Amino acid sequence: MAHALRSTRVLTVDGLRPAALIIADEKIAAVRAWDDLSGTDDVHDLGDLLVLPGLVDSHVHINDPGRDWEGFDTATRAAAAGGVTTLVDMPLNCVPETINAAALETKRAAARGNAWVDWAAWGGVVRGNAEELPGLVAAGVPGFKCFLIDSGIEGFAWVDETDLRKALEKLRGTGLPLLAHAERPHFVDFATGFANSHGLDWRIHSTHLASRPDVAELQAIELLIRLAEEYHTPVHVVHLATAQALQMLVDARSRNVPITVETCPHYLWFAAENIPNGATEYKCAPPIRLRENREQLWQALEDGPIDMVVTDHSPCPLAMKHREEGRFDHAWGGIVSLGLALPIMWTALGKRGFNTHAAAHRIGKWMAAGPAQLAGFLGRKGVLAPNADADMTVFDPDMAWTVTKDDLHFRHRLSPYLGAELRGRVRETWLRGRRVFSHGQFEGEPAGRELVRR
Repeated sequence: MAHALRSTRVLTVDGLRPAALIIADEKIAAVRAWDDLSGTDDVHDLGDLLVLPGLVDSHVHINDPGRDWEGFDTATRAAAAGGVTTLVDMPLNCVPETINAAALETKRAAARGNAWVDWAAWGGVVRGNAEELPGLVAAGVPGFKCFLIDSGIEGFAWVDETDLRKALEKLRGTGLPLLAHAERPHFVDFATGFANSHGLDWRIHSTHLASRPDVAELQAIELLIRLAEEYHTPVHVVHLATAQALQMLVDARSRNVPITVETCPHYLWFAAENIPNGATEYKCAPPIRLRENREQLWQALEDGPIDMVVTDHSPCPLAMKHREEGRFDHAWGGIVSLGLALPIMWTALGKRGFNTHAAAHRIGKWMAAGPAQLAGFLGRKGVLAPNADADMTVFDPDMAWTVTKDDLHFRHRLSPYLGAELRGRVRETWLRGRRVFSHGQFEGEPAGRELVRR
C-alpha cells in the first residue's frame, strides 16, 4: 500500500504548488492534487512547510577509506541534516586514491553499512593512469576528476595537456564528464614566489588571494574549452571563483562547446575584504575573491553561465588548519560546509530580494537538478516527479537561527560559517521514501546505497 506526503508548498516540475506525493516501493508513484489521497493508507501532512527534492551535492571530499579527515558516517550524517540525499565523492583524499577499479572496490567496502544517504564516486585522472579509465567506466563511475595544478595529495598527480589528451581519448564517446580543478601552476608559482621574496604577511588573506591570481583560472579554463571543443567530450569546471572567465564560457557555449560550470556557497556568501587576519578556516583554492567578483558570480547564476552550486566540502584535522599560527600558506585549503549549503543559499537569496517561489525554483535548479544531471542521475534524483526516488527535503523557510558547533555533523567542526545568522532550516530529510532525519535527530540505521552509472 502506498503512503503520501503532502504540503501546500511542494516544488514539482510544474512549479511550487499544493501537492501530495504518493510513495510506493521507494519511488514517487504519482504527484497529485493536495487533497487526492486515494489508494493511500498513511498521510504525512507537512502543512505549509516547503517540500523540495532531495538535494544533490556532486563535489564532496568524504576521505574514506584511509584517512580520519572525514568518513562516510559523518559526511552522510551532515548531508542528511542539510537536506542532501545524494553525494558524489571526489577521488583524491582517500587511501588508496580512486584511480583504478580496485581502489573503487575498497571505497565500496568502506561505505557499506555506513552511509546515511545515497552516494557515488568520481574516478580520478592522474598522470599515467589513462589505461585504468576504461575499467573505472565499466565499474560504473559517473565521470572523472583531475587537477591542472598540484592537488596537495602525493598519490593524485596533477595533469598537463598531454595527459588530458590521453584521458579524453579514453572518454570520447562514453558521455561521461571530465571534471577539472582549473588553475595553471606557472602563475601560482610565480605569484607565491613574489609574495615570499617581498616578505608579504601570510597571516593576511590578501596575500593568499594574491598568490592564486585570476589568470591562473583563466588560462586553465581556456585550455579546457579548447579540448572540450576538439574532443566533443563534456568537461566541467569545478568551483569557479573568478568572474573574469564568464565571457569566455558564454562564447564557448554559443559554439555548442560541451562545458558546464559550478560555483560554491563560500564564493557567493563571503568576500575577501571581510576575512579576518589569521582566519585560516577561510582558506580554499581558488581563493574567495572580492565583493565585486562575488556579485558577478551571482549574476552568472541568474543568466546561465554557471549551472549549479555545490559545496566542495573539503575537511581536514583541525591541526592542519594551523589556526593558532594563522598562516594561510601553512594551512590546508578547504572549506567545510556540508549540511549548511541550503540555509546559506536560502538566506542569501532572501537578502537579494527573492520571494519563496523564486528562491525555491533556484534551489531546485542549482542544488538538485543541476548536480544530478552532471552525474547522470537526473530523473532518478534531483526532482519530485513520478518514477524518481522518493527523496525529499522538508524545509522551514522562515526559521531564524545561528550556526553553532552543535549544528555541525561533520567530523572536524571548524567552519567559517560558525556564528552565521541564517533564515531557513531543514526539518526533515527523506531517502527513498523513508525519513532519515527529523527535527535534529537521525532515524533508523544507515541505508544509503551507491549509485552506479552504466
